[in-house]
Amino acid sequence: MEKETVSRNFIEQIIDKDIAEGKCETVCTRFPPEPNGYLHIGHAKSILLNYGLAKQYGGKFNLRFDDTNPTKEKTEFVESIKADVAWLGADWEDRLFFASDYFEQMYEAAVLLIKKGKAFVCDLSADEIRAYRGTLTEPGRESPWRDRSVEENLRLFEEMRAGRYADGEKVLRAKIDMASPNMNMRDPVIYRVAHMSHHNTGDKWCVYPMYDFAHPIEDAIEGVTHSICTLEFEDHRPLYDWVVREVGYEKPPKQIEFAKLYLTNVVTGKRYIKKLVEEGIVDGWDDPRLVSIAALKRRGFTPESIQRFVELCGISKSQSSVDYAMLEYCIREDLKLKRARMMAVLDPVKLVIDNYPEGQVEYLDADNNLENPELGTRKVPFGRELYIEREDFMEEPPRKYFRLFPGNEVRLMNAYFVKCVGFEKDADGNVTVIHCTYNPETKCGTGFEGRKVKGTIHWVAASTAIKAQVRLYENIIDEEKGVYNEDGSLNLNPNSLTVLEECYLEPALAGAKAYDSFQFVRQGYFCVDARDSRPDAPVFNRIVSLKSSFKLPKA
Repeated sequence: MEKETVSRNFIEQIIDKDIAEGKCETVCTRFPPEPNGYLHIGHAKSILLNYGLAKQYGGKFNLRFDDTNPTKEKTEFVESIKADVAWLGADWEDRLFFASDYFEQMYEAAVLLIKKGKAFVCDLSADEIRAYRGTLTEPGRESPWRDRSVEENLRLFEEMRAGRYADGEKVLRAKIDMASPNMNMRDPVIYRVAHMSHHNTGDKWCVYPMYDFAHPIEDAIEGVTHSICTLEFEDHRPLYDWVVREVGYEKPPKQIEFAKLYLTNVVTGKRYIKKLVEEGIVDGWDDPRLVSIAALKRRGFTPESIQRFVELCGISKSQSSVDYAMLEYCIREDLKLKRARMMAVLDPVKLVIDNYPEGQVEYLDADNNLENPELGTRKVPFGRELYIEREDFMEEPPRKYFRLFPGNEVRLMNAYFVKCVGFEKDADGNVTVIHCTYNPETKCGTGFEGRKVKGTIHWVAASTAIKAQVRLYENIIDEEKGVYNEDGSLNLNPNSLTVLEECYLEPALAGAKAYDSFQFVRQGYFCVDARDSRPDAPVFNRIVSLKSSFKLPKA
């Protein structure tokens, strides 16, 4: 029997070649976030890719915080990132690292470059450095401080570390090539002065390495074999390679770039999310309308659904956008066989069965999931007074309306046929009570084979119903107008959140805990809100509606 051919993405092909040629024996990858905000769905692709490769090749996966910029970093973000990576299922075991743990080694590496004549202290301001850099078509100009002696550079760099200079007064630059066609190689800044307290090292340092210098050193120290990053770092790869080569690492890591994950009509930019949070438009970085990992978790998405989504997106070098509907497809597919289908009435109106005995409660059998019998059945209380959806009754219905209206008969799900015999209105003309009669012979499951009815509606018994708040989420962006206005501001959807304060749920939902999710029949999938829900006042978030316009592409 022939072996099945397994299609390998371009990163796997590179790793296979490196192993075959003896360039590495084992594989070590890492996820290196900067702790300056919460992670979003795009980061999930990088996390799962790096972890998946390490697992696939029997290697190691590191979680490392690139905390070289104390101006924006917080312990809050460190903890949120650790929680998100763990929730997605990426296990870093005992390999939790911080770039700041290597500050001494980075400083020594910079000293080594100075001694080799490969780095110099520069007095130009940031604006002057930009002006000297040149353009894509014109070479840059060398700094007037480029030819300082090794001894002077060592003294000045030591004085920078000692706090002798103000922020921006001096920088350390690599000495490479001001005529390079790659702008990143034109004597880039590798250290700057910053008199700021660091979340991990406190006030020990007042000089901090730049990302392009720190990152390759971190990878090399940890024994990372394949440094997998997104395409915007492709032009930085020559500098990455230059650093590990000049610092003298024997087994330098290999940088490989892949295309970012872009979702249509969503907000992922940290500065935009920060603004939404600060202005109170959303209730935090985990607001369920956002696509931060914390927000997706709070809304009710599962790690498995995000893993499936990342698989469907694939790995490539080509930039492209993915429709948000594909993410919704993945959560529907994940939940449809796993979750019980419960009855919940979100816009209630009372229905009274006039000929049903007052005070009587009977318990009817209901399947938890018709598509998955293994989830079993439950007992649902039924009584004389029920709640049904307001849209399931019309006084004057249009053609082909098969739900309740005067004189019409429908089946109450898992229960009986009921016929509308009247209704009551308030002073404003709103229907307040619907009156029906029922036929005891039509009980569901008894094999009744009489007349047929075209409509089936769900309900909740009033005497045992749980009152809950339900939140219906839509895209926070107005999809018809796109994400951004001409001035760069966001096109916000004013109807992105609808709060329903008086919803009624069947009593089986009483013990639901944070993140528990269910299908509400005919409504969608819902999750217990982890922040605001309480046992005496439950809150449910709509994860996704039942209907989807997304079609999985044919293989």
